[in-house]
Amino acid sequence: MADKNNRDALNSLDSRLKNARDHVQDPLNQPGPEKTEKGEALGLAFRVSVEIVSAVAIGVGIGWLLDGWLDTTPWLLVVFVVVGFAAGVLNVYRLASGFGYASGYTKQGEQAGGSVGSDEGI
Repeated sequence: MADKNNRDALNSLDSRLKNARDHVQDPLNQPGPEKTEKGEALGLAFRVSVEIVSAVAIGVGIGWLLDGWLDTTPWLLVVFVVVGFAAGVLNVYRLASGFGYASGYTKQGEQAGGSVGSDEGI
């Protein structure tokens, strides 16, 4: 008799747990806010500005340190500001054209033609 009561209690608990699990939604599976064109454009604008500003800032830092070390003020600072700006523009160009950070100038997802030691083009 006690086994039957325990079994009924466990079955009741099991059915209540299944019912509760079916009615509770996992917060990780809920749809999030959809991306809008305005949000994507704003994100791209921030990324472009960060790319250029950070490249110029790194160029200024390197030029300033080298000028102080080699006592060539302000020439290396000017050179590295230009180099930093060029690096920033190159990063923005690669971002806009879809090259990403792939080595060389192959688009992301593509592989460069040929392989090491291949006989292609001979």
